[in-house]
Amino acid sequence: MKKILFVASECVPFIKTGGLADVVGSLPKYFDREEFDVRVMIPKYTCIPQKYKDQMRYLTNFYMNYRYRDCYVGLFEMEYQGAHFYFIDNEEYFSGFGPYTDMYFDLQKFAFFSKAVLSALPVLDFKPDIVHCHDWQTGLIPVHLHDRFQANPFFWNTKTIMTIHNLKFQGVWDIKTIQSFSELTDYYFTSDKLEAYKNGNMLKGGIVYADKVTTVSRSYAEEIKTAYYGEGLDGLIRAKSNNLVGIVNGIDYEDYDPATDDRIFCPYNSENFRKNKGKNKIGLQRELGLEENPKAFMIGVVSRLTDQKGFDLIQCVMDEICEPDVQLVVLGTGENAYENMFRHYAWKYQGRVSANIFYSEELSHKIYAACDAFLMPSRFEPCGLSQLMALRYGTIPIVRETGGLRDTVEAYNQYEHTGTGFSFANYNAHEMLGIIRYAKSVYYEKKREWNRIVERAMEADFSWNASAKQYEELYKYM
Repeated sequence: MKKILFVASECVPFIKTGGLADVVGSLPKYFDREEFDVRVMIPKYTCIPQKYKDQMRYLTNFYMNYRYRDCYVGLFEMEYQGAHFYFIDNEEYFSGFGPYTDMYFDLQKFAFFSKAVLSALPVLDFKPDIVHCHDWQTGLIPVHLHDRFQANPFFWNTKTIMTIHNLKFQGVWDIKTIQSFSELTDYYFTSDKLEAYKNGNMLKGGIVYADKVTTVSRSYAEEIKTAYYGEGLDGLIRAKSNNLVGIVNGIDYEDYDPATDDRIFCPYNSENFRKNKGKNKIGLQRELGLEENPKAFMIGVVSRLTDQKGFDLIQCVMDEICEPDVQLVVLGTGENAYENMFRHYAWKYQGRVSANIFYSEELSHKIYAACDAFLMPSRFEPCGLSQLMALRYGTIPIVRETGGLRDTVEAYNQYEHTGTGFSFANYNAHEMLGIIRYAKSVYYEKKREWNRIVERAMEADFSWNASAKQYEELYKYM
């Protein structure tokens, strides 16, 4: 049996700020238990909800020398939905209202965490064949395994995988600071190791020293080899391309199931959506104070409101999108300019635009169930989970052809009667507007054709089962 340890900075249901947490928390449940013993290790943040902290079992503690002093490391564990979780405890580093604070402190916090993870494994007597590291917060783990932990026979056969969820975030600061936090010698701070553009870079260290590098879709794995998407590391990614694999994320099909979802107004499936999906639209219109019209073309947006997600395109053509036969429902927080833009248009087009500038899991499910289309015009998108949720609920994605969006949304073809959504290629506001109008015309003028797209979308399989099988193949040959 192969033993795998996932290491990450966040994980559902304990702590979540983005899609990384969904992957780390959901994926381990889907591996073949006969062949793989997959466990997860994250920090024991003080902001983890009390109901989970109450279920944790104290294992032991030890003191680890970190930056010339002895630091406390507590170890806790719990089982959740059949998966095994470990938690590293140290309130000096892991207290606060969220997992991330200011970047300078986060670099030190996750440098401590990376060393604590490897120091804890011999104490736990869990000897992983593969340590699967996620994002820059764990980038020092492959480096440490080549450095101070190499002499310990416990780690002699341990391999590492580095998964890049978003290459934009790399854990960068000046060399002196990163060297101090990582406790690594000058040897590691050259351009072929942790140095990049005269700074220290923790993710780069992970990519250089990991045995395999994965990212969260096939297209993103290709894109990051180019200067436009490579965030300054495209040369390194090209050099590592023989060890680079793109595996698209999935979503939890039990949690996101319109047939059993108790958060939506009316459950439905791919057979009865024609009758029941519309009841969700009426319910949402009523709840949000929109004009009650079962026939209106309703577009949903559930997102961080940032440039990466393409909101500058939406800003360019917002008046053209908000035509009298369209309703727009937005949920999310982010940059002030976009928050205020949506507030303004909700005031300007009362009854047609709803701006919900906060985050609510319950409301997100209602939006996925109620809307006809889901807009996601990202500048870049490593994988994206929202379009997978939209497909599951038969809400047709309108996306830009980039990264995971290109891999998961098949563009509608009116001649071959195929496709699960609508897409446009160039990062251009009027190209996006054109495809929104095309989708709207199919919705209003070819209702039977639209319903077939909905049917195909709901029958597409982006559950974790498919992704887990690809990871299993990867693990087997390491």
